[in-house]
Amino acid sequence: MPGSFFDSNVALYLISSDTAKADHAEALLRDGGTISVQVLNEIANVTRRKLGLTWPQVVTFLAEMRSLVAVVPLTVETHEGALWLSERYRLSFYDASIVSAALIADCDTLWSEDMQDGLTIDGRLTIRNPFA
Repeated sequence: MPGSFFDSNVALYLISSDTAKADHAEALLRDGGTISVQVLNEIANVTRRKLGLTWPQVVTFLAEMRSLVAVVPLTVETHEGALWLSERYRLSFYDASIVSAALIADCDTLWSEDMQDGLTIDGRLTIRNPFA
């Protein structure tokens, strides 16, 4: 069943001081969806290094994220798909890894503020900027 996949930048707005974007991200995530372990890793990195959260705060936030959405693993299949997608669509490898995970999870929408809004990948996944 097609659904939504979320990039880390959308999830991070849940703890943003930008209340309009935080509210919108919350509304999208409340409807459920999917993320990958890579998204969890990126959230952990940003919340520690850029936002200065303590490790207990990071762990709590990640647990809350996992309660809202399904989490798919990183696999060799995800990696191989990312290699192809990175070359084919000229995506950074890390963005291509997220796109690959979204395709494997059979999602039809990838919510991302950083990728090209409106780009359709492989004829079945459309990248959407939730704040555009």
